[in-house]
Amino acid sequence: MAFNNYTSSAVGTSPVTVHTVASGQEAVVIGLNLANVAATQINVDVQIAGVYVVKGAPIPAGAGLSVLDGKIIMEATDTCVVTSDTASSCDVILSVLEQAES
Repeated sequence: MAFNNYTSSAVGTSPVTVHTVASGQEAVVIGLNLANVAATQINVDVQIAGVYVVKGAPIPAGAGLSVLDGKIIMEATDTCVVTSDTASSCDVILSVLEQAES
C-alpha cells in the first residue's frame, strides 16, 4: 500500500488524464482538489472510469473546489480525467491510496 499524489497544472479545454490505475492495482481516491488559476470563473468536469463525478462545476476566479465528500474506488486501468471550459485554467491534485488487487 502506498499513498500518492498525482497532479496536473494548467488543465484547459482538452481532457487531461490526471491518473490511470496500473494493471493489477486498485486505488482509493481520498482527495480530489481543483484550483482556478484563471482571472475569471471556470466550469470544470471530472470523470472517473468514464462517469462524471462533477459536470460543469463552477469555480470562481482564484478559488478552489474539493470534489469529494467520501471515497471512490478505482480499479485497474480506470482513469481520472479533468476538463475545463477555459484554456490553461485549472490545477488538480488527486490523492490516492494504491495497492495490489486482491
